[in-house]
Amino acid sequence: MILNVPLEDLFEDLIAKAMRGRHLSESELVEKTGVPRDILARLCRGEFCDEQALVKVARALSLEPRTLTMAASRVWSPRPVSLEGLEMFNLPYRDMRVNAYLVRDPATKAAAFFDTATDSIPLVEKAKALGVTVESIFLTHTHNDHLAALDALKSAFPEATAYSNRAEPWPGTETFSEGATFSIGALKVTTRTTSGHSKGGTTYLVEGLARPLAIVGDAIFAGSMGGGMVSFDDAWKNNREKILTLPDETVLCPGHGPLTSVSEEKRNNPFFAAEFPA
Repeated sequence: MILNVPLEDLFEDLIAKAMRGRHLSESELVEKTGVPRDILARLCRGEFCDEQALVKVARALSLEPRTLTMAASRVWSPRPVSLEGLEMFNLPYRDMRVNAYLVRDPATKAAAFFDTATDSIPLVEKAKALGVTVESIFLTHTHNDHLAALDALKSAFPEATAYSNRAEPWPGTETFSEGATFSIGALKVTTRTTSGHSKGGTTYLVEGLARPLAIVGDAIFAGSMGGGMVSFDDAWKNNREKILTLPDETVLCPGHGPLTSVSEEKRNNPFFAAEFPA
């Protein structure tokens, strides 16, 4: 399974997220960096017009300059991932796309969905084609793009139990607290609350396949992070402490954009690369 999914965020999106998170307006950023207003405006529009100016902006926003320059140059994307037991779905939602995942134990054929995206049909068809028994549906958070197909998926698999974080409960689901553990056949699932983008955002760590998985929702993306809609500081801290401290080989399964890994993000994510020097 290798899907050609583009990055969720371009370099101007990283700047915009950091500006919102750091509570800096364009005028304040001009004053802080000394970058001319017209140059800053062009950078904010996605025009990579001045590398020295971009470096100044990166430092002012606590973004790592080398990796932000890489993002602006469009020279990086995470290495493709193919892993037995993991299926990825990348489906349309309004003017964007959203991910859902099917994780299965190849030995027992027990399986679980993580988020539902917007259309249950391809999820149901894949599960039936694989001949798996869907036991659980885990929600990373309760934004509509991630659970729009929940009712249809529950109807297709009435024996499956749906779960949500107690800090962000959803009708028709059983709730859990951080640290709760589940199983998918012989696979172990452990929960970590990675709030910030949403109140009860959850990362599910799955162990037992050839590589560990972390289904992270909108906490972190390849080369970026979620918007910190509840708290940018909490989102950043939880990503740093609860996701990027996982083993380097851990496959990260985000809610948008391509699969990535802990090692890729420690080296190449402008929000975090300075925290993990090579």
